[in-house]
Amino acid sequence: MSENASISVGIAARYATAIFELAKEEKALPAVESDLDALEAALAESDDFRALITSPIYTRAESQGAITAIAKKMSLSGNLANLLALMAQKRRLFVLPQLLSALRGLIADEKGEVTAEVTSAKALTKAQTEKLAKTLKAQVGKDVNVNATVDESLIGGLIVKVGSKMIDTSIASKLANLQNAMKEVG
Repeated sequence: MSENASISVGIAARYATAIFELAKEEKALPAVESDLDALEAALAESDDFRALITSPIYTRAESQGAITAIAKKMSLSGNLANLLALMAQKRRLFVLPQLLSALRGLIADEKGEVTAEVTSAKALTKAQTEKLAKTLKAQVGKDVNVNATVDESLIGGLIVKVGSKMIDTSIASKLANLQNAMKEVG
């Protein structure tokens, strides 16, 4: 991990821990979780929002005003809105994606859940996703949220990442392994 990425993750983790502890104390974790969904959707959909958090051309006052207006428009919980304003004031909005990820992880841990990153050659059906989650729950011992993405270069099969474990059953990796084995023989 690069030094800048490491610093960003550290900053985000401190902010996430603070918000998590406040929300837990106030029994407001469900509200914070819905705020996370809204912020992640906004980041995914809005180029202007991404530019606001990453561009150095905005002054502290402009960033703080914009983020306060966004938080109000999105009806974010008070603590999270205040945190975003503080981050704008301190010019730390660039860590927002890492903050959301860290906060989601803390909430999942609190609920006894784990997230599985699943990459497949084609989109999984709802039934397939539910069966995979059930199978992974039996292996991990916790409820599993499946975050599915599609990568057609896999040809078929799945790549499943749960925590530090990875299971690769893709046809592309099997072909690569076969190719390596053939090189060793010849």
